[in-house]
Amino acid sequence: MSEATGSHPVDASHGATPTTPATTDVLRAAENGTAFDGHHPPSADIVSDCVHCGFCLTTCPTYVLWGEEMDSPRGRIHLIGQGLSGEPLSDSMVGHFDNCLGCMACVTACPSGVRYDRLIEDTRAQVERRHQRGARDRALRAAIFALFPYPRRLRLLRGPLRAYQTIGLQRLMERTGLLKRLAPTLATLDALAPRLRGVPRPPARVRARGERRAVVGMLTGCVQSAFFPDVNAATVRILAAEGCEVLIPPGQGCCGALSVHNGRREEAQRFARKLIDTFERTGMDYFVVNAAGCGSSLKEYGDLLADDPAWAAKAAAFTAKVRDLSEILVELGPVARRHPLPMSVAYHDACHLGHAQGVRAQPRALLAGIPELEVRPIAEAEICCGSAGVWNVLNPEPAAELGDRKARAVLATGAELLVTANPGCLMQVAAAVRRRDATISLAHTAHVLDASIRNLGPEALLSRTV
Repeated sequence: MSEATGSHPVDASHGATPTTPATTDVLRAAENGTAFDGHHPPSADIVSDCVHCGFCLTTCPTYVLWGEEMDSPRGRIHLIGQGLSGEPLSDSMVGHFDNCLGCMACVTACPSGVRYDRLIEDTRAQVERRHQRGARDRALRAAIFALFPYPRRLRLLRGPLRAYQTIGLQRLMERTGLLKRLAPTLATLDALAPRLRGVPRPPARVRARGERRAVVGMLTGCVQSAFFPDVNAATVRILAAEGCEVLIPPGQGCCGALSVHNGRREEAQRFARKLIDTFERTGMDYFVVNAAGCGSSLKEYGDLLADDPAWAAKAAAFTAKVRDLSEILVELGPVARRHPLPMSVAYHDACHLGHAQGVRAQPRALLAGIPELEVRPIAEAEICCGSAGVWNVLNPEPAAELGDRKARAVLATGAELLVTANPGCLMQVAAAVRRRDATISLAHTAHVLDASIRNLGPEALLSRTV
């Protein structure tokens, strides 16, 4: 989703001054009533690549929910084409763009190779600059982006949230439905909040165990560091066990994924520059990411900063080093012994890992390398769970429908443990499982590998029950 600033709906693009060509494009487009200005409009060539074959329909979560043509990828591409032809950026048009989860299942399904990901990202940046949202929507989006991309602010919530969970107030709110009636958005956040675990922050440098095979920088993330610090701790242990020296500079900040996926390109660029600046002098061989949404954005820094002559080359060099945790482990090959984990797991492809990054084989290869671990497929694996960054906060009802659909498919496998590689997916599926009064254990891929390497047995993973 994109965020309208409200105070200046026709805003200078990407920090442009009132005399820049970008601002002139914005003002000219506004005067002419056309949907898009000339600063990175969606590509007409990509629009023309779509032959409207319909292969995307069965994989698009909003089309699956509503059966509405304009809420399918080809329908949105048609709307983008209308905008490029001079149609105004109407509330209805923006609504259909907002409804897109950005899961990129359509990109995987498309036989013509249409880069819908590029289209929707450029379109959302246009919406961000050029569309005036209602007051409530502006306030909600402003609150979201004042909190979620800032790890320190999120960590401040840990104490109150832990107290809220410990004294039983969270269960009371769930049982009575009071919070849902009084404050639906807070109720959504409450339902998504994970059970907190106290884990010390990792040190700035962790030595490799045995022979050093690589030096890797590591992203600690925003939601990941605040609410899933155990995933980061497990990631560090795995990398060290596999011969990696791990560099974790403090205060590294957000990667900009939420911002860029929601049309806030200038904000994303600021985050990207800061992160590159933090890591480029570390001497790292690779930059390792354990959150799917972050990884997909980090791999596109070269595109994000391509127009900035001072940063384009740095961004491209940085992007070349980015690896998902599963990618780097497969690339290096295992040296740490895997101990048996006699249990069944269902592996869920996070959309921004499977669809956006095309990383599917590597996590499965890592799980297959664990003795006695059975991996079961999930039906409708291509359909998003409904998390999609902050889409589930902005669209709680359809997100809950998608979450329930995913929970049914996961529970139908009969697996003891659900494994995925994104914090949003873990929270979304956990909430849906709780709504069904069911139980299943949930873990990040790093948890499973860590338990095998450390010979902790299935009990360490099965204790992670929803």
